[in-house]
Amino acid sequence: MITMNQKSSIKIYTIGYTKKLAKIFFNLIRNENISTLIDVRLNNTSQLSAFAKKDDLEFFLHELCAVKYLHIPQLAPTQDILKGYKSKSITWKGYQSKYLDLLSKRNIDEIINSEILDQSCFLCSEHEPDNCHRRLAVEYLVEYFDINAEIKHLQ
Repeated sequence: MITMNQKSSIKIYTIGYTKKLAKIFFNLIRNENISTLIDVRLNNTSQLSAFAKKDDLEFFLHELCAVKYLHIPQLAPTQDILKGYKSKSITWKGYQSKYLDLLSKRNIDEIINSEILDQSCFLCSEHEPDNCHRRLAVEYLVEYFDINAEIKHLQ
């Protein structure tokens, strides 16, 4: 049995698909030991990148990378929070505060099982993880489940 002081470390990845060709995106996934891609976008049928649409993404992940696809929109911000940030009516600091408050009010145990986090990769559209909710979601989950994790942002 693993105790608090003996927790084993897991690895969690994040990736954004904006500014990436499909070849680069899928090679980044394939070059790591990722078992599940967790899509945390509110809308997974976006026109931003054809390969990142739910049905196409699920197919390519399975065929090219042997990776399972999960869409968990409960880890996405609300449309109001997203709209406020995109329109610049709220700052990144305000967005971060609103998003983390939202996560704290959701039943995380009913949304995601901590077991799936090891070797998972969180997906959103943002190229960089710095100002993206996928990074915030991963950090929140690591703290919530009290997990010793290495987080790697694929770029």
